[in-house]
Amino acid sequence: MADFPRKLEYKLLERSNSDALRELQAVSKKVDFVSNDYLGMAKDEGVFHGAYKLLLDRGIIQNGATGSRLLSGNHELYMEVERILCDHYSAEAALIFNSGFDANIGFFASVPQRTDVVFYDEYIHASIRDGIQMGNAKSYKYKHNDFKDLASTIDRQKGSRNPDTEYYVVTEAVFSMDGDSPDISNLVSICNQQNCRLVIDEAHLILGSGNSQLDVTKIDTAKDVLFARIVTFGKAMGIQGAAILGSDKLKTYLVNFARSFVYTTALPPMSIAAIVLTHQILSSSQGEEHKKLLNRNIQCFNDEVLALGLQNIFITSKSAIHCGIIPGNDTVKKTAAIMQKHGFDVRPILAPTIPEGQERLRFCLHSYNTPQEIKEVLSILASAINREIHVR
Repeated sequence: MADFPRKLEYKLLERSNSDALRELQAVSKKVDFVSNDYLGMAKDEGVFHGAYKLLLDRGIIQNGATGSRLLSGNHELYMEVERILCDHYSAEAALIFNSGFDANIGFFASVPQRTDVVFYDEYIHASIRDGIQMGNAKSYKYKHNDFKDLASTIDRQKGSRNPDTEYYVVTEAVFSMDGDSPDISNLVSICNQQNCRLVIDEAHLILGSGNSQLDVTKIDTAKDVLFARIVTFGKAMGIQGAAILGSDKLKTYLVNFARSFVYTTALPPMSIAAIVLTHQILSSSQGEEHKKLLNRNIQCFNDEVLALGLQNIFITSKSAIHCGIIPGNDTVKKTAAIMQKHGFDVRPILAPTIPEGQERLRFCLHSYNTPQEIKEVLSILASAINREIHVR
């Protein structure tokens, strides 16, 4: 017997030959333009010590959950935190999952049924695609943020379906590989017209960061079509976990049928306590200051892109994610290496993670980045493009 299956060896060789083989890297000490820690809360001492104190004050001395929430893992903080989430996100019910990936897998594999249809943006996250594939519903993609295409796709499918078919439309509030956003108000309008249930993945959305138009709860006409929202805690909040927000009935259904919830060990008490602390900070003056600094840096980045004439390579974004298209795995990796050599941690996004020809540098901005760092890293990029790297 060979040391390793030949089919798997061939797939690794294909990746290597296309310059797309992924490798784990140690955490960099360079200037951070890569992490999802948008508000700088991953290393916040208030969260670290506050969560520990909260557990001590409650007499909770427990390292692990000890089981799934349906068995021994549903420790007392869970219910309290889910009530906090309902208040914070203006939701009827919340159900915590171990990660955003688990939440999406659990929802899309269990909620849409065999006769149902899911319409999804072509750039939707891999976890949603995987969840849809694990389920029994039919699914159809529509062009990225193109609601005319969505409406026509819905029209084509509705004529051939039976009366009890449920239609779900899923999008992201901020797309993780582009940094752009859909017109949520327009999307709500289409869902109302077409009698579709709307699901929004808000993993990269930071409410209160100058993006009020993306807050679906502020749209009066959304109440009849908004079915679920997925929020995560591992990005702007810098901790772990996620939650699905929706109705009490949806929560009950997921507790019974979402396999990524039912059959997994629950988060430990320390992780749940950290969710309490991060939401306290988000609602405080400290949280507002973090958001204010992030907004400043987003504006600074966009201003500098224009000043350096880089607007032709960057996807328009008002979020913390900014992507410059530099086609070719080899070319974009060389460009990233130049910036890393100068002390800036900027990573390339390679095909097949994104379509071939759309390879890119992905800049994640944070409240703790300085305007000088932003100007310097973009200056290095402009120099690399103009003098060393040919960008098609």
